[in-house]
Amino acid sequence: MSAKELVSEYYSSEAYKSKELMRHYLHDDLVIQWHSSKGYLQLDKNDLLTLAEELVKSYSSSSLDITHIISEDNIVTVRYTHYVYPIETPNEQMPLAHFVVIWEVLDNKFYKGYLMSQVG
Repeated sequence: MSAKELVSEYYSSEAYKSKELMRHYLHDDLVIQWHSSKGYLQLDKNDLLTLAEELVKSYSSSSLDITHIISEDNIVTVRYTHYVYPIETPNEQMPLAHFVVIWEVLDNKFYKGYLMSQVG
């Protein structure tokens, strides 16, 4: 499977919503360098799994609107908006943030991520 196919499969399967499904895609040595409107974070595999678990607890549902997936060899860039449905108003969709992430794939797993986000 190509790096682009792997990344596309991850997002289309909505694995980002499930800690168990995410494990399948993440390299044990995963490192994410995240620059957000709130500052800089560096996350490892366990940090990302914890963040995904918290997201599921905090919102009744979520979805992504992916506008770009661009790849070159084992590098894949994804641009998307993450929408959430608050628990208090589960019928009301709101943008959580806009993201651009560059994934480096190693051994058919997400190995390094370079992420930029801005609150929606």
